Amino acid sequence: MELIAGKKFKLPVWEAALRTMRPGERARFRCDAKHVVLYPLVSKSLRNIAAGKDPLEGQRHCCSIAQMHEHYSLGYPDLDELQKNPQPLIFDIEVLKVEPPGSYQQDPWAMTDEEKLQAVPQIHKEGNELYRQGKVPEAAAKYYDAIACLKNLQMKEQPGSPDWIELDQKITPLLLNYCQCKLQCEEYYEVLDHCSSILNKYEDNVKAYFKRGKAHAAVWNVAEAQADFAKVLALDPSLRPVVSKELRSLEARLREKDAEDKIRFKGIFSQ
Repeated sequence: MELIAGKKFKLPVWEAALRTMRPGERARFRCDAKHVVLYPLVSKSLRNIAAGKDPLEGQRHCCSIAQMHEHYSLGYPDLDELQKNPQPLIFDIEVLKVEPPGSYQQDPWAMTDEEKLQAVPQIHKEGNELYRQGKVPEAAAKYYDAIACLKNLQMKEQPGSPDWIELDQKITPLLLNYCQCKLQCEEYYEVLDHCSSILNKYEDNVKAYFKRGKAHAAVWNVAEAQADFAKVLALDPSLRPVVSKELRSLEARLREKDAEDKIRFKGIFSQ
């Protein structure tokens, strides 16, 4: 777990404990119940992170104290019990590394709304640089982080409102970059899902049609691939050379597949 000093810990006692330690040191701290009242909420967030979920998943839009109400379940029996009956807690803390101010890049979930918005252009730039270097999975991770920042902000807006639309228009090019990475990683069904979600909102997005067409072709959805490539030409005739190349490639793969099938079936029927 990474902790950032001075970032308004939900458990200030953790920061107080850390400030007494040195890199490489391990220590045990016993904390009175009054200092760890909010620990159940913090623990739930950490468990969500460990499971790859949104750390705020399941939390209502209200203050932390309101969420401590006895009728509010955190989804974990042990945390529910601790929430109802706060107890002194013992923490074993080991300081693995200390990074100086300015050298640490926060995960999107740990940023404030303002920090998320400010971080997106830099994360996008880092993703582009990684892609140019041929580090495609790493680039995809950067685009994902940038999308996560904007999605988190978008969730707080009314769908279809001007602010929601503005954020969505920032998400779309990042999502297309992410899809390009997934095409190269041969994760075609994810590309199909994301490009379809874009086209459900923006019916004239040429890049989404093109990438979805390539993904359809890769998984042998021939009619769908041809339809998407036809849509690309209808929207932007200047892309005919690129689309023709994709169609020729698809036709060549179909011929190879037909030849392989004939050989395979011939062997079956001749037995």
